[in-house]
Amino acid sequence: MKVTAIILAAGKGKRMLHSLPKHFIRLEDKPVLAYTLDAFEKCPDVNQVLIVSRSGEEEYCLKEVVEMYGYKKVLKIVIGGERRQDSVYNGIKELDEDTDIVIVHDGVRPFVSQKILSETIKLAMFADGVVTAVPVKDTIKEVGDDKTIRSTPDRSSLWYAQTPQVFKKRILEEAFIMAYGDRVSVTDESSLVERLGYKVKIVEGSPDNIKITTKEDLLLAELILRMQKKKGMK
Repeated sequence: MKVTAIILAAGKGKRMLHSLPKHFIRLEDKPVLAYTLDAFEKCPDVNQVLIVSRSGEEEYCLKEVVEMYGYKKVLKIVIGGERRQDSVYNGIKELDEDTDIVIVHDGVRPFVSQKILSETIKLAMFADGVVTAVPVKDTIKEVGDDKTIRSTPDRSSLWYAQTPQVFKKRILEEAFIMAYGDRVSVTDESSLVERLGYKVKIVEGSPDNIKITTKEDLLLAELILRMQKKKGMK
């Protein structure tokens, strides 16, 4: 069984207000993207990695991340699209024919554990798809355009979606082809799979599996990294 990861590093990162794209910002001793790739490089269940990069950044990604830190599983760097959905699809189109399982992961989620990777991959062998998520802790309000509360969903059934999101290749390909045919745009891969009637399972993630989007996230990431190093996890 061949497992290939698509790592998304094509975001513009406007909210970070930094001279570098957020995936290239250094987190202590190396770029954020390098910490993400570490997990996939070390996970025995992952065979290959595709990095989806912004046009014009692929050379920097190759030289300053892939070659600099010696990642052997990185098969190629793919140019991303205008939207996340387009970037993922560009990665899907570059998958080897014999790929069985596809992992989609944000390049700016540097603290994904090998345990989570292995759990999602193994469950995806038997399920239509798997999403990493954490239970919602706060009360959620559905609000209308006029800022009036419409409803208060029961939080016991609500989860925050993270990545990795893992699917059989044939199902993910079908979901994307149908989405483009129907002109559907979404913000995560699971939504496209769900709309076709496939059943997607949840694997509980970790509060540490944060997505670095703002300066505040970067400060939190530095704290998480220090704690992990103190525990001998990094």
